[in-house]
This record gives sequence, C-alpha cells and structure tokens, in this order.
Amino acid sequence: MNVMPRIFLGKTSIKIHRMGFGGIPIQRVGEKEAIATVRHAIEQGVDFIDTARGYTTSEERIGKALQASGAKVAIASKSHNRTADGIRKDIEISLDNLQREKIELYQCHFVKDENDYQQIVGPNGALKGLIQAREEGLIQHIGLSSHSLDLLLKVLDDDLFETIMLCFSFLEPAAREKVIPKALANNVGIIGMKPFSGGVLDNPELALKFVLAQTGVVTIPGIESIDLFDANWTVYQGCYDLSSAEQRKIKAICRQYDKLFCRRCDYCQPCSEDIPIQTILGLRYMAKRFGPSFLKREWVKEAVTKAQNCSGCRECMARCPYELEIPDLIKTNLRWLGEDQLT
Repeated sequence: MNVMPRIFLGKTSIKIHRMGFGGIPIQRVGEKEAIATVRHAIEQGVDFIDTARGYTTSEERIGKALQASGAKVAIASKSHNRTADGIRKDIEISLDNLQREKIELYQCHFVKDENDYQQIVGPNGALKGLIQAREEGLIQHIGLSSHSLDLLLKVLDDDLFETIMLCFSFLEPAAREKVIPKALANNVGIIGMKPFSGGVLDNPELALKFVLAQTGVVTIPGIESIDLFDANWTVYQGCYDLSSAEQRKIKAICRQYDKLFCRRCDYCQPCSEDIPIQTILGLRYMAKRFGPSFLKREWVKEAVTKAQNCSGCRECMARCPYELEIPDLIKTNLRWLGEDQLT
C-alpha cells in the first residue's frame, strides 16, 4: 500500500491527502446515511471535504457530521454569487451551516467565461468580498472553479486566486497539457473535480488510478455511501500504475464516448436559440449526481424549454472541437427526459 503522504494545496497552508470527499451526492440520500458516510470517511483519514452553497443540504449535513466527529478537517465551499456583498452573505450562511468559525477555502463557483470572471474581479465583485472575509478571519484561502481551460489559463496569469478547480478524468485529460503544468509552476493549488466525468464513468478504479497518477492534483470523488467510499479509499491506498489491459480498456471507453460526451468547453456557443447546450447534454448525468429533484429546478426547466426550440441549424457543430452531433444529442436527451420528468 502507498504511504499516502499529505501535500500542501499550492501556496496555501492547507496540507491534505490527495483524495478528498466530494459533497454533491450526499444530497440525494437520507440525512442519517449522509452524516454516517461523512463521519466514516473522516474516521478513515479523509481530511478535505468540498461542498457548495448550491448543493442544497450538503453543507448542513457535513456540519453535523463534523460536530459529531471532532476531527480536524479542511473544508472548501463555493458560491455562485458574483458581488462582494452577495458572496459575503453566502459565506455567513456557509459558516452557520457548517457550524464553523472559519472555512479553510472559499471559491467562486462555476466561472463560465471572461465576462463572468471580470464581474468577479471588478469593482465590488466577489473577489473583493472574499479578500475582506479573509482579512476578518472568516475564510483562510480563496479559490475559483471553472470548466473552461482557456479561462483558467487567464486566471493563472492574473495570479489573484490561491487554488483552481478543474475537470480532470481520462475522458477529460486536456488540463494536463497546459493548465496543470502552469498551476504547478505558479504554486497554485489544483483540485480535480469530476474524476468520473460527472457520473459517466462506472469504473471507479480505472478512473481514480488515472487521476491519482497525475502528481500535484487533489481529486474529490463524490460519495453518498460507506461502501462506495471504501472502494475509492482502497484505490487511493494502492498503486496507480495502469496495466496494459487497463490502458486498453481506457482507450476503448474513450472511443465509446468520443462522439457522445460533452466536455463542457462551451466552444459551441453562442446558440441562436439561446440553448445552454452543455446543460442539456449533461442532463441525465446531473440527475444521477444530484438526484431526480434536480430536474425540477426552474433553471433546468427553462433550459429544457429552450432546447425544445432547437432548429437543427448545426452552427454549434461547426464550432465543436470534438465534432459532436449536438442537435441529435439534444433530441436524444429530450426524449430520455420526457414530459413526466418535469411535472
């Protein structure tokens, strides 16, 4: 078994294992099971837990588990709020939910593009609120999450954030070409989200061995049960070398999903019908991760309504670097969804 040495998360003072706990799936199980799973993970050695204001009950359940455990664990939370005052209010809610006086890492959540980023770093933007909260001791470090590798390169150039969170799996390995090396060179902490590609990959051993083989990256697989946690933790404690057979299997899975899987880069945008394409193409996987209630959210219903107006113009396909048949995939997901899912 590996010794599993802890690493510093970039230039921060956070020293943790390279496998943390992703707090999304504990929303979709009962509270008792969720708390028991978090407590079990902590007892086994997990010392980094990621959650967010947008993850409904996740913060509260993690807070209850931490109070019952008493172990020292670094917590990361996130907010979609882009204003100084707004993110300050979210920090206060997070502190209350987590039952803590300080949160080790607070992140700007899902920064989509340059305009979104400029709002955050501009006058009275979220970054100002985060800096003030850090000065007051409410949070310790400041991070940012994004699905856009181009944007993350810009973020690394500006050097305003201590950590970045990015998608990293064997279906989405592109971050290791430029973003991960640059972050390591700049001593910026790297949190790899979606090691199972948002629920697409159903072989956790292959997926985790791939991401753990990349040094300097902390991965946060989402967990909702003790059995799933134990399976992942066993992989973390083992060897990350991939056999020839495992490498062939990875290649076969990549071929299977090559023209089906949306990498969430948004190069297909803008859509003439204002369809949030990556949302629609990821509906069934997000429902798997967040639970069926995810499909009842108003913004999801609005996205589906827009998708129903897809004209099939194929302009998005001309911009997609992965040559996905986007109009056909939209229709397939709408058929899967069905009207009964949204009522």
